[in-house]
Amino acid sequence: MTPRNTKIIAVIGLGDCAADSKHYRVAIEVGAQVAACGCVLVTGGLGGVMEAASRGASEAGGLVVGILPGALVRDANAFVAVPIATGIGEARNAVIVNTTDALIAVGGGYGTLSEIAFALKQGKPIVHLGSWGLDGQVPEAKSPEEAVRRVM
Repeated sequence: MTPRNTKIIAVIGLGDCAADSKHYRVAIEVGAQVAACGCVLVTGGLGGVMEAASRGASEAGGLVVGILPGALVRDANAFVAVPIATGIGEARNAVIVNTTDALIAVGGGYGTLSEIAFALKQGKPIVHLGSWGLDGQVPEAKSPEEAVRRVM
């Protein structure tokens, strides 16, 4: 059982990126760093950056929760230990932000931008690695280690 004083960190970002891409490799390392800090990782549970971060955390022995947009737990990537099928589509982005203590954005499109906006509105710590900086409102980390350190 995970005590509630354990930090919950979300990794958000590109839903579609190749396993040999820079964003995928960075997200694996971010996930591993989240697990190494003893934090729970939350993602959107699908592919791309979500899968990569889940893989990194899972392989490092961390707990991975996937908050899925659809109604089927089987849609979760293979590295999600706790799939949560919401059936609410993109509205699950708000659930991800509400569930977490801090966020790290790796790449991303408009879905990631919505999560960043929710995080900023709620005053949650957020950093990015090659994502939406929003004219300095979201600080950029230079490495996965720095990203995790800054949201801790």
